[in-house]
Amino acid sequence: MTYGELNFIFLAIAGIATWIIKSKYRCFTTPIVMLPMIVLTAVFDNLIILSGIVDYDETKLLGVNILAVPIEDFAYTVVAVLLVPAIWKAVNKE
Repeated sequence: MTYGELNFIFLAIAGIATWIIKSKYRCFTTPIVMLPMIVLTAVFDNLIILSGIVDYDETKLLGVNILAVPIEDFAYTVVAVLLVPAIWKAVNKE
């Protein structure tokens, strides 16, 4: 299984869960938070990849990079930005 396939599964689950939760509880933070989180991910992931802390199996990547960061690495940020506010809103029921 490639990183892209694994990311697709998690993105689909996160998208469906977010849609279900946000249909009950209004939560508009996602668009506001997404861009800064993507930028921070790009900066810090480049640092940890270039420093050698993290490495990827090149045969499982799509081959699209933003500097040193494979595009697949941004899926974790997208999932977090989708799910964290939605779950927070559902749990706190504000």
